[in-house]
Amino acid sequence: MTELKKLTHAWCMYDWANSSYLLVITSTIFPIYFNSITRSVFGGEQVMFFGHQMTNTVLYSYSVSAAFLIVAIISPLLSGIADSGGRRLMFLKIFTAIGSIATFSLYWFRGYNVEYGIIMSVLAGVGYSGSLVFYNAFLPEITTKDKYDKLSARGYAYGYIGSVILLVISFGIIMSYESFGFVEKSSAVRVSFLMVGVWWMVFAQYSFYHLPSDDKSAKNEQSWFKRGNQEIMKVYRWVKDMPSIKMYLIAFFFYSTGVQAVMHLAASFGEKELRLEANKLIITIVIIQIVAILGAYVFAAVSKRFNNGISILIMLVIWVGVCLFAYQTQTALEFYGLAFVVGLVMGGIQSISRSTFSKLIPENSIDNTSFFSFYDVVEKLSIVFGTFSFGFVEYLTGSMRNSTLVLVFYFLIGIALLSFSGFLKKKIYTGTV
Repeated sequence: MTELKKLTHAWCMYDWANSSYLLVITSTIFPIYFNSITRSVFGGEQVMFFGHQMTNTVLYSYSVSAAFLIVAIISPLLSGIADSGGRRLMFLKIFTAIGSIATFSLYWFRGYNVEYGIIMSVLAGVGYSGSLVFYNAFLPEITTKDKYDKLSARGYAYGYIGSVILLVISFGIIMSYESFGFVEKSSAVRVSFLMVGVWWMVFAQYSFYHLPSDDKSAKNEQSWFKRGNQEIMKVYRWVKDMPSIKMYLIAFFFYSTGVQAVMHLAASFGEKELRLEANKLIITIVIIQIVAILGAYVFAAVSKRFNNGISILIMLVIWVGVCLFAYQTQTALEFYGLAFVVGLVMGGIQSISRSTFSKLIPENSIDNTSFFSFYDVVEKLSIVFGTFSFGFVEYLTGSMRNSTLVLVFYFLIGIALLSFSGFLKKKIYTGTV
């Protein structure tokens, strides 16, 4: 294997390692477990959280928002530190450790200790989303701009395949829990949290070993935090004078708000609104993950044939249809069909969004982490805004269906911004748009 192939493979393998968290913990088994175990312990959907009564699904929505809000606040400074001090790989390792250990610790969440469960899930979310700031920043270092779309799609494909493998293993253990020596199904569910933590940490070691090492010579007499603040302010001044990046980030914020809410809360929607059993929900999520692999490559091909703006626009129109259909979905079969479409556009929108921003970063920039910090902060804030508004609308109306209609509004704003910004007419390959 050549050095370049080894680097790109190592980069993609981190997607393989950490995507199990996103699928098992955020999207499927943990939210299903959280809803069912708290309903069982508290005798209904109302739980006590630090002395306050809340609906369990609303509390979970807010916990996702909290995790990503924390990272949105700290990641600009951390990325500035990483760029100025050459500590990119070190911070990737730190956030991986935080996330994997917190995920492992969810084994001890049994419903009555709901505060513990929420705190650990928030810490796991901080570890996951914080690590992505530094992981994404390696992309411009290991390949050229003309390969960003394809490599980004490959990374997501690795993540989808790896996470599905672990989900299927976990699902098999849960469904046949007695055969594996468990007295209760809940014990098998909690073991799946252990497996995610171990999977994440173990497979990440391959990436840590092969990705470019930190530049330990990048030191001076200033403190890390002072240098980090100076670095991020420098990149902020650059971004302020780059209208293409500014407009793209604004559009990305709005449409990502809708995408992230669907990704993080789809299982809760199916469990609560459609009363689907856990096995049907997990099958649905597996469908999404498998189809997402195809979607990532399909829309990379669309981008190559036309441009990134056209590719994103097509997906956003489909996302509007997804939300409208979700509002009136009543049966498991309809939910499966919806999952197929969601998977197709989920893989594409994540992959093309990341590679599009990579192409907008100035040539030969040494501040890749800081530039990606703006991207990641926008993405994290979109998750905060999307999951919080989804939960808040449910809190006001008592129905998750009404929350799906709010997401349509976010997608329409994204479509309008892309349409009027000129992105649809531009061939985004060189970084000068």
